[in-house]
Amino acid sequence: MITRSKNGIFKPKAYLISTTPTSVPEALQLSHWKQAMTDEYLALLRNNTWDLVPPPTDRKLIGCKWVFKVKENPDGTINKYKARLVAKGFHQIAGFDFNETFSPVVKPTTIRIVLTIALNLQWKIRQLEVNNAFLNGDLHEDIFMHQPQGFIDPVNPNYVCKLNKSLYGLKQAPRAWFEKLHHALGILGFSSTKSDQSLFINITPTHSTYILVYVDDILIIGSNDQFVQHVITQLNNQFALKDLGDIDYFLGIQVKHTSAGMHLSQAKYISNLLQKTKMLHVKPVPTPMVSNQSLSNSGSPPFSNTQLYRSTVGALQYATITRPDIYNVNRVCQFMQAPLTAHWKAVKRILRYLAGTLHHGLHLQHSFNSHLNITGFCDADWASDVDDRHSTSGYCLFLGPNLVSWHSRKQHTVSKSSTEAEYRSVATLVAEISWLQSLLKELNISSSTTPVIWCDNLNTVYLSANPILHARTKHIKIDLYFVREKVLQKQIQIHHVPSSDQLADVFTKATPNSRFLTIRAKLSVNQSPP
Repeated sequence: MITRSKNGIFKPKAYLISTTPTSVPEALQLSHWKQAMTDEYLALLRNNTWDLVPPPTDRKLIGCKWVFKVKENPDGTINKYKARLVAKGFHQIAGFDFNETFSPVVKPTTIRIVLTIALNLQWKIRQLEVNNAFLNGDLHEDIFMHQPQGFIDPVNPNYVCKLNKSLYGLKQAPRAWFEKLHHALGILGFSSTKSDQSLFINITPTHSTYILVYVDDILIIGSNDQFVQHVITQLNNQFALKDLGDIDYFLGIQVKHTSAGMHLSQAKYISNLLQKTKMLHVKPVPTPMVSNQSLSNSGSPPFSNTQLYRSTVGALQYATITRPDIYNVNRVCQFMQAPLTAHWKAVKRILRYLAGTLHHGLHLQHSFNSHLNITGFCDADWASDVDDRHSTSGYCLFLGPNLVSWHSRKQHTVSKSSTEAEYRSVATLVAEISWLQSLLKELNISSSTTPVIWCDNLNTVYLSANPILHARTKHIKIDLYFVREKVLQKQIQIHHVPSSDQLADVFTKATPNSRFLTIRAKLSVNQSPP
């Protein structure tokens, strides 16, 4: 990925430089890359990331390389040239160079819930970015690495780097950084919630403050602006922070503030995906899936480019953070092992739909009252899978006026009746509501009313409150007891809704164009404001 220049400094190859706008002269680009590499190297030295030591005779060295990236603004202009020294973690040996590697990241559902709470309480949402976050993590293992290319010590060129701090690319780097941040926030009085380990809270009689952590991107929200600023100052004293002010562009999500709330979209991310798949200027379609279409493991030739299929479908999964309307991404994900031509046509249908709704996204609104009521819609498409006759469950969950959680997934077992399939969908939604209630309780947010679930299957509604079990329900006894207990304890209500008003319908099957557009509007998925 790099080549040596006459002065010994390594520079990116031409194909990397060509990713930047052609209006920037090549010589100027090279100077940007060299400066980015120097800045990164000096930051590593300041952080005491390693000590130069003679190479050990009983240890295997790991390599390193430079990785280059042009960070862009939401409008596509260049933000900065970024060079990062990355360890070749694939050289590490499990149980010897590292042990635990897992590091939690905040759930997208948690982000939408906290943003809804902030809108309802009219709290400011501050965005922070930690510079070189992984370099702050402390290592508990002895790891030896080659010196970085282009910055070989002239006095001791044969020495190696004994790492003191974590480095990007190491298997344990994310976990080491999270542990470091967790400890720092604990000193400031924050504790992680049981519902989501990446959500930290500090609740006192005088103020409430929440911190959302997604690796090195942080959102901080609180009722007391002075305490929020105090927390930012203290964190900046320990880590090199970049205060980005009010939330604007977070995790590839563009946030536009409106008079009614905020609009979340991924227009730039989706545009890049369409450009990668050469679908940016295709003829758009009104829906992401053909009505009454069913996909199967057979019936068409294999798709030749499996790598393209998997990478595209994986990218579409991330787009669902703000686009619940592309519900059938779950369906095309089920064929990643051996995709067929028909499956790729279904993926292209989703891309054509996104091309016509590029600036659509999820709109979060202010609540009209001080309480955030919980409302859910659930549905099931019985025996919809033509290969194994498993049913598809779907639900959508609202906190106040805002859609915060949705689900579209094939059920794990075969249901013997439509009632059973619907009841399994209800049980899944009840579990999600229970988790949401637990999270709200930890955040000290109360809801004045009992959560309501709307289901369009009358038998399922009757079964949830009927204490009688018979032979036809023995095989779903656990789900029955779980839901029925919540109903009897008045922790949840289940009501019937006509199929024409069932919002979860689009999460289980393809619907006609007019119905799809109606439900999409009710889910608050609309075009970004100018």
